[in-house]
Amino acid sequence: MQDKLDDLQARREQAHNAGSARSVERQHAKGKMLARERIDYLLDPGSFHELDLLARHRAHVSGLEERPYTDGVITGWGTVDGRKVFVFSQDFTVFGGALGEVFAEKIHKMMDLALKVGAPVVGLNDGAGARIQEGVVSLASYGGIFHRNVRSSGVVPQISVILGPCAGGAVYSPAMTDFIFMVAESSHMFITGPDVVKTVTGEDVTLEELGGAMSHASKSGVATFVAPDEKTCLDEVRFLLSYLPSNNLEEPPVVESDDDPARLCPELRDLLPASPNMPYDMHKVISAVVDDGEFFEYFPYWAKSIVCGFARIDGRPVGVVGNQPMILAGVLDIESAEKAARFVRTCDAFNIPLITFVDVPGFLPGVDQEYGGIIRHGAKLLYAFCEATVPRIQIITRKAYGGAYVVMNSKSIGADLAFAWPTAELAVMGPQGAVEIVYRRELAEANDPAARRAELVAEYTDKYANPYAAAERGYVDDVIDPAETRIKIIAGLEMLRTKREELPRRKHGNMPL
Repeated sequence: MQDKLDDLQARREQAHNAGSARSVERQHAKGKMLARERIDYLLDPGSFHELDLLARHRAHVSGLEERPYTDGVITGWGTVDGRKVFVFSQDFTVFGGALGEVFAEKIHKMMDLALKVGAPVVGLNDGAGARIQEGVVSLASYGGIFHRNVRSSGVVPQISVILGPCAGGAVYSPAMTDFIFMVAESSHMFITGPDVVKTVTGEDVTLEELGGAMSHASKSGVATFVAPDEKTCLDEVRFLLSYLPSNNLEEPPVVESDDDPARLCPELRDLLPASPNMPYDMHKVISAVVDDGEFFEYFPYWAKSIVCGFARIDGRPVGVVGNQPMILAGVLDIESAEKAARFVRTCDAFNIPLITFVDVPGFLPGVDQEYGGIIRHGAKLLYAFCEATVPRIQIITRKAYGGAYVVMNSKSIGADLAFAWPTAELAVMGPQGAVEIVYRRELAEANDPAARRAELVAEYTDKYANPYAAAERGYVDDVIDPAETRIKIIAGLEMLRTKREELPRRKHGNMPL
């Protein structure tokens, strides 16, 4: 027996040191952690249980003479804050982390187990894409991962962490997951690299400009979160998991909060500027209301006219959506509608209540927006809110104009509770525009058009730019003192905790993609 045990130990040693010393040294020289080091840092100490440690490729005819154990990816499960999580970590020191048949089979097995037991999947990506020597087999193996991504979507949280190169077909698995983390200046995602771009289009672009973290975080809307280094990135993955349930049948985790649920927010009374045309920072509203001012923002660098993110209120996770008057006056445009729609659907899939802060003057006008499909993209956000069955609370802080007001989680599209501050303005459009349209002929005939226009604007503002007409008809449930906002939200969420709402039976809706 001892001989057998010694043989097993030797094989395990080989598997734990599958990459060459030179490859390990090069990885560390780039400031990057090894695949196992990443798993050890992410998971609770000593909690990792590995699957397929001794797996090896069987592509004997492809010219791959080396057959290292693990085949370039480490898979298994462990815990984060005591909660079960499945993880795979691509090993760049073995075949450059390139995916072959056995490599993919390991990920397939791990994803199947995660779906069966209802636990999140975290993918640590650092690989060279498909293994060229295995040809079409590796391509078909990618297909198996994509298929499982879709089967798992909305059932268990899926998080992709890009810690190195991620190119070609390899980018599509992360793209179908719920969240993508990238590390500044060391992780890259692209369909085709800079050399191919140069050859085909003549465009000169660097690797960082084309597929770097900040490019995807601020321009393409691919990277949800960006961290300055790997350890900070993995810390943020752990933090995100603290807001998410393990699966769609569970409630998000509750924590003990020292922030008094009966706390008033008097600072909100003085936050809004005297002029409705002056901006203020919606982050300040959110920070005042949520527990300890802690807000984990979603896509902080992209589509900044809308703010989305996770917070806790009375110890319970919520998803927060708010227009940002500091950027383009808080308008809805193609990118902000898409960002918010994605966030709303993610929260709805994982039973996270939605709190919406509304200060929206409308949709962004312009030829580019119309040709780019603002109608279709704006409809995505409308669809997402209409479809959501989680508890939904709307707070109107200031402007709520036109169709954009309806889209922003209004009572008419299913919000459970709607509150307005006394500063709220619910109207078809702003006073200036309304007067120009309604009183066009009168203004044209007036002796002093400017003076008459000012009178009409003041009259319209007094009559319509307030929350009381909406309150009279029940479109808002109450007009509240801004200082009471947190208290009202906590009471509303407590009442809505037993909410049950089912959508009609169907295969799936036809969202305006």
